[in-house]
Amino acid sequence: MWGRRFRLPTPTEPEIPEAVTPQSEPGVGRKSVHNRLVPPLTFAKAREVVIQSVRAARRFPGVETADLLGAAGRVLAEDIRADRDAPPTSRSVRDGFAIRAAEAPGEFEIVGEVRAGSRFQGAVEWRQAVEVMTGAPIPEGADSVVMVEHVERDGNRLTVDKPVEAQQFINPIGCEAAANEVVLRAGKRLDYSDIAMLAAFGHRRAQVYRKLTVAIVATGDEIVDVESTPADYQIRNSNAYSLAAQVLRSGAKPSLLPVARDTVEETREMIERGLAADLLLLSGGVSAGKYDVVETVLAGLNAEFYFDRVLIQPGQPVVFGRARDKFFFGLPGNPSSTMVTFEIFARAALELLSGQDEVSLHMPFAKLTREFRHRAGITRFLPARLSEDGASVTPVAWHGSGDIPAMTRANAYLVADPECPVYESGASIRVLSK
Repeated sequence: MWGRRFRLPTPTEPEIPEAVTPQSEPGVGRKSVHNRLVPPLTFAKAREVVIQSVRAARRFPGVETADLLGAAGRVLAEDIRADRDAPPTSRSVRDGFAIRAAEAPGEFEIVGEVRAGSRFQGAVEWRQAVEVMTGAPIPEGADSVVMVEHVERDGNRLTVDKPVEAQQFINPIGCEAAANEVVLRAGKRLDYSDIAMLAAFGHRRAQVYRKLTVAIVATGDEIVDVESTPADYQIRNSNAYSLAAQVLRSGAKPSLLPVARDTVEETREMIERGLAADLLLLSGGVSAGKYDVVETVLAGLNAEFYFDRVLIQPGQPVVFGRARDKFFFGLPGNPSSTMVTFEIFARAALELLSGQDEVSLHMPFAKLTREFRHRAGITRFLPARLSEDGASVTPVAWHGSGDIPAMTRANAYLVADPECPVYESGASIRVLSK
């Protein structure tokens, strides 16, 4: 039931709402945004807004050359073509004997062998067989391979007692890729299999997009340096470092700026510095409190606000917009809110800005090990432990958005549907890996 109701949107769904551009006078940010009726969005709609907005406005980064290892994890900036057929000759995919299929069942004379890296000199004639190893070229005249387990051998005599299909256990020439075929397209983030592809087709280097720089600004009078001894009303600056780790994992370069204190002047200075980067991430200062001045400052910079509230937990007051042709996210300041909203929103924007063609949020189903309840109307991303086989998931005890220890005990988030307030033990629920 839940899987049918909940899905990530496709580009064919309704258009995104027009961005709101507040007036530039100081002190009108939050008031202007809300007076212009920027409604809270559902999780799926907010993610759609991020993806469509960035796709429509992005300019691709510069291009640079990287060697094979340097290209790993980078976004490809050119199409890669096969320099020859793959395989370049028909080859065996099993250890066995190459024969003519039409002659089986029957007895055959073994006239030689061929292994990977060599070629049989000659051709297979009537009732002849050539022993072949996995990866070896198929001898001329043969059209099938019989596995070694399925035959009887006596010296140079071979008995095949069952019919054999033509082309069985043979990869024909060019079945994997044809010469000059595009095997990797620009816009793909290169994983280890892609590096193998580059090497297999003789590409020692590749053109990739440059790594983006992401500015990270933590805000708040309560924040002190990691090495400081905080008073009981202060907290160490963990959000900047968790965001930096998430940025690194996304293939970009984090730039940690000084903490912005809760004044318009200091927040403006840090935001203006951050807008020099390719993407700006702000942590904290986006709720409705008296000293939450981030949106006020952004409004004074003529920012466009695409949304400033999403129906999720944690992270409901997340802000997404654009200022001076740069996208920004105002992420709520509680640690798990910052972590979650980066993963479900900011990561997609960063990947697209990096030149990546496709972005996805993999949320498979798993079976709950116990009953789970939540208040309907909001999509929740709560810490959980996913089993090693991915089949079951257990909620982790959680004391709210500031509970970092609970996040470290979790290896996933369970994703609770806003329309399903009760999940029985054994029910299927979506999960998002950390």
